[in-house]
Amino acid sequence: MSGFDANPFADPFNSSPFSDPAVTSVTNQTNNSQAGLDDYNPFADQQRSQQNKTSTGTLPQYNTSQIKPESSQPAVMQPISEPPPAYSPTAAQPLISAELQRKEEELRKKEAELQAKEEALRAGTFDARANNWPPLPESFCVGPCFYQDIAVDIPLEFQKLVKTMYYLWMYYACVLCLNMLAALALLIAGAGSATLFGFALLAFLLFTPLSFVCWFRPLYKAFRSDSSFNFMVFFFIFFFQFILSLVYAIGIEDFGSCGFIIGLKAIGTSPVAGTLALLLAIMHSIFAGASFFLLLKIHRIYRGTEHSFAKAQEEFTTGVLRNPHVQNAAAGAVAGAARQAMNQPFSGNRY
Repeated sequence: MSGFDANPFADPFNSSPFSDPAVTSVTNQTNNSQAGLDDYNPFADQQRSQQNKTSTGTLPQYNTSQIKPESSQPAVMQPISEPPPAYSPTAAQPLISAELQRKEEELRKKEAELQAKEEALRAGTFDARANNWPPLPESFCVGPCFYQDIAVDIPLEFQKLVKTMYYLWMYYACVLCLNMLAALALLIAGAGSATLFGFALLAFLLFTPLSFVCWFRPLYKAFRSDSSFNFMVFFFIFFFQFILSLVYAIGIEDFGSCGFIIGLKAIGTSPVAGTLALLLAIMHSIFAGASFFLLLKIHRIYRGTEHSFAKAQEEFTTGVLRNPHVQNAAAGAVAGAARQAMNQPFSGNRY
């Protein structure tokens, strides 16, 4: 039995059928392809592109609808580790000291004024309504003649009108001064006369204070004390002032005004002086127009109140009787008449 093989059907060349080279080559290719499928990642390219974008500076886009909002918490201020630098007031110290010194001086002046007023009140020499117009310096030879304070004396609804009349008076004074200078220019240029300059100078020296006393002060008193008599005085004198301004605008010769007539005649002799005279004529016309407009406005206010001519007469009579100068004069006249009546019988018996 030892002379026979154990397996008569066994392949004498290869015991395993899978050891054939053709089979092993196919098997190796199949294993390699399977290993490639096992190692394949479909998201590798996308991750690589996102890494490239991040490295180049462009951020990837995310779907915000899928992001869950985090719980919001209040912001907490973190303490500063280093303290702020110390403030140095050396730069602003001179300005602050100068301002404080100035305020201290003002307070000292006010304190001195208050002390002076208190002493005057104690001595009985202080007058709260002392004359303050014209505003002349204390060292001047003539002191103020009137007390004027529109914000205190005049009712609020009439303050603007009274201030307008005050500015109109100042304008009139300036016009009279310029009229005098224009008359002097005409006299120097040979286009005017000495009479014109003399009357212009007289008008400036006379009408400037008289206009203030005769029509502005009555208007001021009328609105201050609601006086019918002062309203009547104002209407009468201011209407005369309006007529005079029209005459001055016309420019009648040797009347003291540089108006249109004198200006037109002087242009041929001296164009500069003639032009100046025409400008003064225009200024006189402006004053006349403003005077007429304000006269109508004040008369409208007067008619809207309870003032009348009878009330003005009553105020005049009462004011005259209460005037201390009139009372002293009347008392002196009555005393003189009484002495004369008492001396007459003795003189008759003596003879």
